[in-house]
Amino acid sequence: HQVLISALVSYVVATLALPLLAGLDPFGSGAWVRLRDGDAACSSRLTLWGNVLHLIAQKPWLGWGWGELDYAHFITLYPGTRFCDILDNAHNLPLHLAVELGVPLALLACGATAGLVWRAKPWRETAAQRQLAWSLLAVVGLHSLLEYPLWYGPFQMAVLLALWLLLSPPQPSHLRQSYKLFSPLALYLYGIAAIFLVAFIAYTAWNYQLASQIYLPPNERLTAYREDTLEKISQVALFQDQVRFAQLTTTELDANNAHQVHALALDVLHFSPEAQVLELLLDSARMLGKSDEVIYFSLRYQAAFAQAYTLWATKAPMPCAICN
Repeated sequence: HQVLISALVSYVVATLALPLLAGLDPFGSGAWVRLRDGDAACSSRLTLWGNVLHLIAQKPWLGWGWGELDYAHFITLYPGTRFCDILDNAHNLPLHLAVELGVPLALLACGATAGLVWRAKPWRETAAQRQLAWSLLAVVGLHSLLEYPLWYGPFQMAVLLALWLLLSPPQPSHLRQSYKLFSPLALYLYGIAAIFLVAFIAYTAWNYQLASQIYLPPNERLTAYREDTLEKISQVALFQDQVRFAQLTTTELDANNAHQVHALALDVLHFSPEAQVLELLLDSARMLGKSDEVIYFSLRYQAAFAQAYTLWATKAPMPCAICN
């Protein structure tokens, strides 16, 4: 009880002190404002989850596909209030699994997790390190019902460490003695695993470095990548979505490349259905005479990004079906 009271007092003090340290009014920003005013209807959790449930109902068995929630949200015209931002996570892990992988797989994953927890009986743990591990998993699990912590590296590392603590119980003394006989082999295996891990991290970091060159000002790029940057980074094995996004948004549309831009825009739309991608898709479709497609995506552009759509529509003549 003392720990819970201390945690509650610390939280209240932090919500007051941290804004003050940042030079802000603690009652005019942060958690207090959200508690007093609430979220706008289109950005509330209830609206978000309502949209996700609608998407689940559209494809309940197999889902929309992993990583396709933002595209599914954009492409769908909802009967009620629409969540007013790009939606790439359901902010609830069971719902996210259901909308992207289907209800059966989500139920299987959640049921298996619940079964493992029930079998492990964490409430009966007496070892301090195992209590710590279970407490961490419980906090991350509760957090995952409102946000998406498992999409961030620090939370992933914490969960992996907690699982390691749970799966590596203290060994009896006779096992420790026998383990010493094989410790050179164990150390060798650990060393091999560490080498592969370091190599993978280095490979990933280098791919990231290459893919990020196009997003930097020319004078800040690596010397060898200051000219023909896109062509030189186009073959990176990782971060291809980011490279294709850069390729699309830095290409000037004309009659000669309309087909290529249109195909690329349709592909990138699954990665990032945002205004500049949509405008290139619509402009290339109109240039190619795809009137039905222009109408289809324009209606969704208007529903998802009304202000940006209005600015674009004033610059681009639309088919009559859109004007009516």
